[in-house]
Amino acid sequence: MTEDISTGEPNQQEGDDANAAKAMSPARTPLYAAYNSERYHRQDLIKEIQRESEFRLISYVSSGARIVHDDEIYFGDLLHGISDGENIELLLHTPGGDIDAADKLIHMIREKVSHAEFRIIVPHRAKSAGTLMVLGADQVVMSDSSELGPIDPQVLIPNGDGTLNWVAAQHYLDAYKTHSEALRHDPGDLPSQMMFNKLDPVVYEQCVRAKERSRRLAERLLKQYMFKEGGGNWTEIADRLIDTEEWQTHSQGISLLDAMDIGLRVNRIKPQDGLWQKYWRLYCLQRLAIDDNQKLFESDYVSLLPERRVA
Repeated sequence: MTEDISTGEPNQQEGDDANAAKAMSPARTPLYAAYNSERYHRQDLIKEIQRESEFRLISYVSSGARIVHDDEIYFGDLLHGISDGENIELLLHTPGGDIDAADKLIHMIREKVSHAEFRIIVPHRAKSAGTLMVLGADQVVMSDSSELGPIDPQVLIPNGDGTLNWVAAQHYLDAYKTHSEALRHDPGDLPSQMMFNKLDPVVYEQCVRAKERSRRLAERLLKQYMFKEGGGNWTEIADRLIDTEEWQTHSQGISLLDAMDIGLRVNRIKPQDGLWQKYWRLYCLQRLAIDDNQKLFESDYVSLLPERRVA
């Protein structure tokens, strides 16, 4: 708005013309809006969910890509438009990844939430380090399609050809124990000698420390957040989640009923519930928006799709 030189007052006619021009000018060009229509549709759905749930909703949806420390950069943007002390819910789908990175992501959210409420929505899967993230929430929202996973850590172990392979730390420890005990009973046991010689004491120590790190993190998150007001046996819960006798493979699912039996604070929602159907629809839209080994970080404020990375 310009100023009328003769009076020193704003020129009303010019101001009205400027406002009219601004009203006629679209916020986005038609082509730009068309290119991004799917994202706008998802963000409109996020806003609709927020009005119903009274939580600020952020999403971390991965199609095979692991949790890594770089995720902290994108979480910073997810939390940027949220005021300190607002209720937050995280829609989470992940195969797992680095437990130290998962710990940092939860710390970032909890700092933003402060004394308000934080919950995690698991529409489909939150495995391994994703399950550890769940333990840092006040509650986990699950339905019949939801699945958590054991928190026994995976370690990278070199193969004979120099490549690296993810192996369950407890399985390595079990193999070490089995063959060392066999050799104590019979030093001439040739098969056990051959197998034991393939095991690396350095890797063994790495597995011991990784398992202890996962257990201690689980206990701390449960004690500090999910059961901060008491009422839960965090040591027993951590023991069950890391128990490779109960969960014999790392990919084995921990269902809604399993999670409740273990003692987690589960908010159970029926599949036909209206709010759950909106969560599920959002998740489906987000999964369709990403390729294999991609991640989507999304809220009503930002939508970030980093370049594809190999898991």
